[in-house]
Amino acid sequence: MKKSVNDILLLFLLSVLCLTQKIACLTDTLTATQFIKDGETIISAGGSFELGFFSPSLSTNRYVGIWYKKISIPTVVWVANREVPLTSTSGVLEVIKPGLLVLRNDTNNTIWSSNSSTSVPNPVLQLLETGNLVVKDGNQEDPEMFQWQSFDYPTDTFLPGMKLGHNFVTGLEVYISSWKSFEDPAPGKYTYHCDPTGYPQNFVKMGSSLQFRTGPWNGLGFSGVPSLQRNPIFSYEVVMNSKEVYYTYKLLGSTSTRFTLSPTGVGQRWTWDNQTGSWIIYLSAPNDNCDSYGLCGAYGGCDTENSQICGCLDKFSPKYPDKWANRDWSNGCIRNVALDCQSGDGFTKYSGFKLPDTHNSSYNTNTSLEECRRICLKNCSCTAYSTLDISSGSGCLFWFGDLIDMKVISAAGQDIYIRMASSESVFLHGSSGKKGKMLVISLSLLLGMVLLGSLNLILYLRRRKSKFQKQKNA
Repeated sequence: MKKSVNDILLLFLLSVLCLTQKIACLTDTLTATQFIKDGETIISAGGSFELGFFSPSLSTNRYVGIWYKKISIPTVVWVANREVPLTSTSGVLEVIKPGLLVLRNDTNNTIWSSNSSTSVPNPVLQLLETGNLVVKDGNQEDPEMFQWQSFDYPTDTFLPGMKLGHNFVTGLEVYISSWKSFEDPAPGKYTYHCDPTGYPQNFVKMGSSLQFRTGPWNGLGFSGVPSLQRNPIFSYEVVMNSKEVYYTYKLLGSTSTRFTLSPTGVGQRWTWDNQTGSWIIYLSAPNDNCDSYGLCGAYGGCDTENSQICGCLDKFSPKYPDKWANRDWSNGCIRNVALDCQSGDGFTKYSGFKLPDTHNSSYNTNTSLEECRRICLKNCSCTAYSTLDISSGSGCLFWFGDLIDMKVISAAGQDIYIRMASSESVFLHGSSGKKGKMLVISLSLLLGMVLLGSLNLILYLRRRKSKFQKQKNA
């Protein structure tokens, strides 16, 4: 009985301490009357994530971050003050009116804060079970109505539920950026984006320079990342509408997974293995020389199985043969025969490729492959077409201008139909003019005449043989 009274008294004293000293006491929320200081944390409701202060390995600087709570290996997924570290353990984190999250140093100066253009009367900070840190109005009943959220400002980690892409209404782009080094969470050289220009595809950039491209979304995955397959751990999709374009994924079970961008610019998909107690790399990109953006130039195909990995597509030749021979492939290839749209072009099918850069492209979602051909053929600026959604076999993706960044993927590559001069194309199709149609008709008549002549020759030889046999018998 005495022990029970003591327990109740201790609980009461702790509650009073939390209220009077404004500290957070093992909860997932922080109100405007509370704060956390170095050494204290808040934990998401299900215990998956924890928010607090930490120092990277080989560093004494202090940062506010979020990490996995139930995973034995320290794994930070978000950093608040990545550009302005604390130099002591005197930092304090609090949420203040009108709805800002602020971090103060030992001199009470604000070294980092969240941004918001609106205010809320009763701001509350909450760490969600997804790892998303949100500021919201405590009086708001809508659980998805946030004043600010860390998912809009990620660091080097792309978590389930994040939207990597563009919101056309707010103008916000969500992307991840690498750490400067494995010991320094400051923004590094590399960023990873979902680019909505033309047709969605993901890029790794170094500054403004493109380093790696996933290839366009094809309904099942990205055409240049065949190792990203449907699996029991997570599902993924690209969402496109008038308000936003983004790439996202969600968990299908309890296995933890995350995508990171390393300080060296490598995108890596990790999954947690409970048996080994370690993170396992599910996929990694770029992973070979052919993943370097535009290595072989226009109309060049990159093939890791060849000693000289760059080669011109069939019916194309190096633009500058001397440079090409010296392994300078940047100027790419040109057609052996120039296009002549008015006289009648056609298309040649190329199979087993990562589809080209879709910056200069357009698409529609409901047409057949034959309709794609007709649409592209009518537009002299259309240089190629392909199936948009390979899962349903519907829709068209059209390219305009040179075709850049193609890679040979023999087992899981896609088909693309490239516009060629009539003499070079496998199938001849008339353009908007009549000359192409006349060429097809002329060839058909010529073939008919050849067949008729052959038949007459056979009949003549048979009659001659029969006549000779009769003379011999006589």
